[in-house]
Amino acid sequence: MFTGIVEEVGTVRRVLPSARAGKIVIAAKKVLSDVHFGDSIAVNGVCLTVTSFSADEFTADVMPETLKRSNLGSLKAGDPVDLERAMAAGGRFGGHIVSGHIDGVGTITQIRPDQNAVWVTIRTTPDVLALIVQKGSIAIDGVSLTVASLGADTFSVSLIPTTRDETILLRKRPGDLVNLENDVVGKYVQRLLGAALGQEAKEGRAPEPPTGSSRGSAGALSLEYLVANGF
Repeated sequence: MFTGIVEEVGTVRRVLPSARAGKIVIAAKKVLSDVHFGDSIAVNGVCLTVTSFSADEFTADVMPETLKRSNLGSLKAGDPVDLERAMAAGGRFGGHIVSGHIDGVGTITQIRPDQNAVWVTIRTTPDVLALIVQKGSIAIDGVSLTVASLGADTFSVSLIPTTRDETILLRKRPGDLVNLENDVVGKYVQRLLGAALGQEAKEGRAPEPPTGSSRGSAGALSLEYLVANGF
């Protein structure tokens, strides 16, 4: 598990491709201070396993599913990457729960300065947007951020100077891809709620609203219904 607090910016030294997967070699310093074989390190928010390391670099395998879901397939030698070690059991929880399992990618559409902050707007797919809520958490290239605004097919975050200086986000430009991981709590709620409603539909019965309340038109969910059903 990670927290979305980037520890350092590393540099891709080599990308060793194969037919559908490959290996990546990354130069780093801080995340190697206590590294062991088999440790997890998040690279642009993607949880990778250390397969070998030296004093100033580590190597990790990148499997086909990772290339399909993330922007790691577009990395080349010299590119900077956000790095974070897995959270220690007694460590500080500075961001939010980040699993390192990417849900999809987004495309930066706008970068706009706003006094000491910078707004970044990202377009992404409906399945990723469905789990984004305003003022909720999202990991962008492994950085824990708060959703500042939400549109029909985009969302925006506002970066403070520390995030701007200590991560790679503002080294990117409109049109660049970023890795996105939704808040895990929202994913579990969606899964459990979908399973509950699906089971009721399979049994040929409509979900029952809580006493004294209604689900509204077209089966719309209410807060009362969710609470009554344990969500």
